[in-house]
Amino acid sequence: MAKARCDGCNLKIRISGGIGDFWSFDYGPSGGMALELADGTDCLLCFDCIEQLPEDRDVTAADVKAL
Repeated sequence: MAKARCDGCNLKIRISGGIGDFWSFDYGPSGGMALELADGTDCLLCFDCIEQLPEDRDVTAADVKAL
């Protein structure tokens, strides 16, 4: 099981899938998602931070930084 920090709130979240789950047999859900934003940047956000993103326009790195 791999873990990484959310780019919005810095919370440590679980990343499901991959070889780590194969060896540990830990098939639980992921704690967030990797997103490609409208400005071409990539980020990893927990589900709580994803809920706080604007829905009325394309999301950019500035929106993630504002979290």
